[in-house]
Amino acid sequence: MPAADAPRPTGDPSAAPPGPAAAAAAEPLTALSRSIAGRVAIVTGAASGIGRATARVLAAEGARVAVCDLDQAACDAVAGEIAAAGGTAAGWALDVADPERIAAVVADVAGRLGPVDILVNNAGVSLPAPIDMDGYEAAWERTMAVNLLAHARMVRSCLPQLARAGEGRVVNIASTEGLGATAMISPYTASKHGVIGLTRGLAVELGPRGVTVNAVCPGPIRTGMTAAIPEDAKATFAHRRVALRRYGDPEEVAHAVVSLTLPAASFITGAVLVVDGGLTVRNA
Repeated sequence: MPAADAPRPTGDPSAAPPGPAAAAAAEPLTALSRSIAGRVAIVTGAASGIGRATARVLAAEGARVAVCDLDQAACDAVAGEIAAAGGTAAGWALDVADPERIAAVVADVAGRLGPVDILVNNAGVSLPAPIDMDGYEAAWERTMAVNLLAHARMVRSCLPQLARAGEGRVVNIASTEGLGATAMISPYTASKHGVIGLTRGLAVELGPRGVTVNAVCPGPIRTGMTAAIPEDAKATFAHRRVALRRYGDPEEVAHAVVSLTLPAASFITGAVLVVDGGLTVRNA
């Protein structure tokens, strides 16, 4: 029999000592980092549009950014914007259809900024190309060289650096054209379907080396490619087709891209992230 003055259970759960679940809840959820500070990123097609926005967001998050595009002055201008905002960047003139120039730029980036940790394959072209036009094959060859083969070449050139610590990140910019089709631009459409296939294939191949490979598919975004579309046509299209009823801004795509480059995104690979305001999910 317990002594008369022995304490009795109160029935109050708060009086009980903390159990394993409570102790676990008090610990930090994860040790995975969301910081890319000090990491080196190459962004192709970075002088304008989505590439420029991505370069700037990466730099704002602390990455050292190689701004790559066809025109050196345009690259330097973006690098200057980044520097003025307190970031670190440098510009390189790069035609991604030139494999020798790719190798030279990647080597120079590593020498000036450090080994590459992040590769964003953003450079691309869209050429009008009806199947029966005289210059169709030339449009096909140029589109595939820039939009698809260059992505593979960039990965090949950067791979020793990306894989050195088992934490490399590759983000390929595809398009909603890689999920559907529009008339008169079949080389572009085929190239973007190819980018998704390349992304998935490399995700499987490079996974054992710790390199993640993902794709982002922008929809209707205000870039140089859409600048010629009249504003009233943009508004009509967005109202009819886009769930959010508007075109997106390059920075909205850039933040999606950067999310896939984080150290904490270590279990995301082979993914296709659609950034289209609900274009592809809207039936009517």
